[in-house]
Amino acid sequence: MALTDEATDPGAARRPALAEMSDAWLVGRARELIAAVQRQDYTQQLQIVELMDELLDETQRRGEPTMIAQLLRASAIARLITKGLAAEAEPRLDEMLAHTRRHGLALLRADAHALRGRRLVIAAQEDPALTEIARALAILDDSAIPNRQVGIRQWNRMLWSALNDCWIVLNQLGVYEAAEEVIGRAASVIRESASPHEITLQLMNRVKMLLGWGLRLERIDEYDESAEKFRTAASMAVAAEGPFTESLFPRKAGVPAVDQVGVLASAQALHSPSADQIDRLRALHEGTGYPGEREIVAIALARCLDQAGRREDALGVLRHARESLTDDTSQPSMRLNIARELARLDTSPDYASGASQSLIDYATRLESEMWSLRESQIATLNARREHERLSAEHGAITQQALQDPLTGLPNRRALDEKLRQLASSADAQPLAVALVDLDGFKGVNDKASHAEGDNVLRVVASTLRDALRGDDLVARYGGDEFIVLLPGTPASAAKMALGRAVKSVAGLPHHLSHGVTLSIGLVSLRPQERGEQVLARADAAMYQAKRGGGNQVASANSMAADPAAAWSGEGLPTDPAWEPEEPS
Repeated sequence: MALTDEATDPGAARRPALAEMSDAWLVGRARELIAAVQRQDYTQQLQIVELMDELLDETQRRGEPTMIAQLLRASAIARLITKGLAAEAEPRLDEMLAHTRRHGLALLRADAHALRGRRLVIAAQEDPALTEIARALAILDDSAIPNRQVGIRQWNRMLWSALNDCWIVLNQLGVYEAAEEVIGRAASVIRESASPHEITLQLMNRVKMLLGWGLRLERIDEYDESAEKFRTAASMAVAAEGPFTESLFPRKAGVPAVDQVGVLASAQALHSPSADQIDRLRALHEGTGYPGEREIVAIALARCLDQAGRREDALGVLRHARESLTDDTSQPSMRLNIARELARLDTSPDYASGASQSLIDYATRLESEMWSLRESQIATLNARREHERLSAEHGAITQQALQDPLTGLPNRRALDEKLRQLASSADAQPLAVALVDLDGFKGVNDKASHAEGDNVLRVVASTLRDALRGDDLVARYGGDEFIVLLPGTPASAAKMALGRAVKSVAGLPHHLSHGVTLSIGLVSLRPQERGEQVLARADAAMYQAKRGGGNQVASANSMAADPAAAWSGEGLPTDPAWEPEEPS
């Protein structure tokens, strides 16, 4: 898919009304913008960030959980790439984590952890970043079986994206062995269905990794192995030419990829530096490059300049690169490469006594010691990864005991425990309790199928959950009944919130809901009242909503002391105790 004018002009997407565009268009547009934002000037990046938020708003209006998570990811990435906006990515990543947990989107939850790792690297918090990657990989290790509700192609693409986001952080930290494992896994996932853009991105990432790895090996005098990394990178740079012409990246038509992409040009220069590559590398170094490639281009250009006998020019390029990295903490391994390259080339009078060689010798010894620590770093990553996997496994077992397998909501056991906790908590008072029953659900099973009935229950559960606050508990009580606990909520506010839920379910497309609606019985917990008593009163109120025609909330203010009396309708006060409410 070639990049269109619309993709290179962020404002062009405002022309069509977003509400008229398909779901696939929204997701595809977000992918285009992620590719475009990586190689735009600051003003255009800000425009893309703004446009990405418009796409996110429209997606949230539509309410499809997977799309929302994908657009939260895209919005966060745009900010992580744009200078000065990384902190703004944090609330979106927090929202992405909460959303993916709520809806059971394991791959996108892993991706959220990977992007948090990327944010932490930018904040110079390398150890916490490694922990986030361990969490992400642990989730991905346990997500080998595709979700049957997601097509295999979409599943593989989401898995590939999550692995690539993990790889970015590992590569930034210079943990190349682990990075190679992850990028290899990503390649195998997408091998059968990769688009030209994904092939291009995979090749560019591998080239970038091999160049950083080769430079790292040089710092401990492993020149033969380093040369092999550079040779492999150069051959991959050649292989990237074809798919690059059909990728989503901004590009000039008819111009070779090696003249447009800094890491590809650097691969050839580091493999075989020569004077005839200087003009190309200088143009790329001075232009708008992809994230993290400017430093590699600077080293490649410096080596070609040195090869041409222009050492002072080479030093000028490296010093400028060092200065530009002063406030950039996103490439800790590359900072050392620049420093080492300067020490290698700098033979100014200050070092005429031979101190320069001594400095290099000392740096080499220090680097050798640091290199030996890589095993510890990798072991730390693997240990944390295993810890996270075991913790997730233990949590999954615990969650299974407290979770309804069909809807993913808390089950009756979890409800009982939560109700006991809230009943004894002063902060949770007043506690509103509602029993929700589906109107017309039996007809779905009878006229359609039990499988369709299960789908309706899932859709209603998700809609009900999304219509309420994060602190409210929605549990499946059994069959087509749900219980809602609204802590710290007066009856009037609870009635309004549940009215919105009724309206949301009634407004679902027929192919999702099959026309079912909600009848809700609402009560407030009384002092010293037991759980079974308050649920019995809520059940009685629900039946009153049914008798009123359904699709409404009925609240009970009965003073009956005996739950059985409330259930049967006996013992009600003279004044009307039942207050049906149509959804607002």
